[in-house]
Amino acid sequence: MNTNREFAAVILAAGKGTRLNSGVHKVLHPIAGRPIIEHLMSSVEGLAPARTIVIVGDERQQVEDQVCGRAECVVQEPQLGTGHAVAQAKEALKGFAGDVLMLLGDAPFIKTQTMQDMLDRLRSPDAPAVVVLGFEPDDPLQYGRVITHADSTIEKMVEFKDANEAERACRLCNSGLMAARAEDLFDLLDRLDNDNAQGEYYLPDIVNVAVKDGRTCAAVTTDHPEEVAGINSRRELAQAEAQWQQLKRDEAMDSGVTLKAPETVFFSWDTELAPGVTVEPNVVFGPGVKVASGARIRAFSHLEGATVGEGCSVGPYARLRPGAVMEKDSFVGNFVEMKKATLGEGAKASHLTYLGDAEVGAGANIGAGTITCNYDGYFKYKTVIGERAFIGSNSALIAPVSIGADAIVAAGSAVSRDVGDGDLRMVRGEQVVKPGWADRYHDAMKKKKAAAKK
Repeated sequence: MNTNREFAAVILAAGKGTRLNSGVHKVLHPIAGRPIIEHLMSSVEGLAPARTIVIVGDERQQVEDQVCGRAECVVQEPQLGTGHAVAQAKEALKGFAGDVLMLLGDAPFIKTQTMQDMLDRLRSPDAPAVVVLGFEPDDPLQYGRVITHADSTIEKMVEFKDANEAERACRLCNSGLMAARAEDLFDLLDRLDNDNAQGEYYLPDIVNVAVKDGRTCAAVTTDHPEEVAGINSRRELAQAEAQWQQLKRDEAMDSGVTLKAPETVFFSWDTELAPGVTVEPNVVFGPGVKVASGARIRAFSHLEGATVGEGCSVGPYARLRPGAVMEKDSFVGNFVEMKKATLGEGAKASHLTYLGDAEVGAGANIGAGTITCNYDGYFKYKTVIGERAFIGSNSALIAPVSIGADAIVAAGSAVSRDVGDGDLRMVRGEQVVKPGWADRYHDAMKKKKAAAKK
């Protein structure tokens, strides 16, 4: 038995997903900022398939655009059931002599190892015609049942509505995920009928066809029923998001990340936190965030497309937008926003500051209320702040502008011209003092107000 045969993945993504009430195809709805089908394809790619075929139908252009260049798309029209869907791959796989792994586009959590287990069982010495992934949920509901012998070979597949009481008592349910050799698969599919209430060709029925031929079919059971959870409604989408987030939190903590209140921290699919990172409550990570060891992300901060270096501190209530880079031991405090800006080693912006399209040198100190005025309504411009520069509170740096190393910008300045190394720039209107003016003003206004009441 060849245990190293190549395989093709066939992903079913033709369904309408009407319960989502959306113009977006159901497999494109995001979990942790990543489309459902991309989670699945990433797991499949871990096994290096020879071919990946996506069966499309309703709103197919959306799916085709998403997987373009990484999968072949085959149209199912009309849509006559899961068996009919897989059969549409026959022409695309003509001449293919490997195995076929059949997956559901709306079930994104199947693990790479579980798929490998299915292929390994298919390639075992007894050469089963079909391998079915079974699972045992807490509540079997109305799932189809996989009726097996003691050795996990399959006696038959039965839909819940067609099952007798003894069969319904069986807790092994059909996930809808299967594997078969290409040479067997399409022969079995050609022999399906649609003699059922829906008038559809059901993929699980290929098992019954094979069993009638006297062929062995086998079940592989996952110990994690959440792997095979499908997403067909907004409620199930929310449940899937919660499931994914909990897995990510556990993974982070197991790797050495401290989460002060794990249930309040939300990750993106690609969040990278090094061991030794501390995350306080109510933090959200958008896509594209990397945080190095020793960094602390304080409460109520939001990060997206940002890189945080070793020993940095972020927040509380900080906002790091795409292109934000914090180098080693830099600091941003409460209500600081960064966008396409670099904060050099040891530099700090402690509070109430906007750094957009900016480069801040090592050791610089950005005072409260400072903003880089980077946009003129049409174009963006850059601000460069040199090493060890001090920017006083409530300053406006009007880009393009450069502040030299060791320079000082006095508080309340609006700087529109470059400041040289070691220079002081103070831009303020002349202060005028009129002794006693305020007292005379108050007296006059009080008399006027009193007169108005008579």
